[in-house]
Amino acid sequence: MAKTKILWSENVWNPITGCTKQSAGCANCYAVNLTRRLKAMGQPKYQQGFDKVVVHPDCLSIPLERQKPTVYFVNSMSDVFHKDVPETFIRKLFEVMGEAKQHTFQVLTKRSERLRDLAPTLPWTDNIYMGVTVETSDYYGRIADLVTTPAKVKFLSLEPLLSSISDIPLEGIDWAIVAGESGPKARPMEAQWVRDVRDKCVRLDIPFFFKQWGGRGKLNKERGRELDGRTWEQKPMSRECKS
Repeated sequence: MAKTKILWSENVWNPITGCTKQSAGCANCYAVNLTRRLKAMGQPKYQQGFDKVVVHPDCLSIPLERQKPTVYFVNSMSDVFHKDVPETFIRKLFEVMGEAKQHTFQVLTKRSERLRDLAPTLPWTDNIYMGVTVETSDYYGRIADLVTTPAKVKFLSLEPLLSSISDIPLEGIDWAIVAGESGPKARPMEAQWVRDVRDKCVRLDIPFFFKQWGGRGKLNKERGRELDGRTWEQKPMSRECKS
């Protein structure tokens, strides 16, 4: 477990490491370079590199050992529903989340088909928030898969937002997070793309969280997080969805 700079979460919990690129948003994945650095630093969990998916049973108990409530982003360095993660391990992970009811767990995947197929067999509890990444309209099918799940809170990570998605289907969605890409190869995001999502969320009373405009290095910091003169940090736990 470690503190995270991800603004919509508090801590990361990585009982799985390693992944493979899945779609357009993965092109400049931050976890690739971070894995290289952690491997070079001698971190045992990352010695097999990014392309090898590895489960770490010894990490499963971490949330149970912490009594103070927190919000965990689950597997920031992998994908719970990657094809190389055994179903038995996914079930154990869900059982731990269900037992650690003092915490909120945010699970995010790009592999929505496997999520859809396994969801009926998993032990869902209200503290498990389930999300999918949608970078462009090409991935709306992930939303359709997400809304079939029993998750109490269903959310979208529209990061990196790579095109206009003004027609995005938001029925059955409880939270939308938008962000531009950061890093040396960051692709641009237009303001109108963000406004379209925000305006639709406001109309449908869906909490909207704007994380960042993105950009390279210093530019990312300079551009900040304001959208039309204010920050948007709405979350489903507070339901403070006001324009």
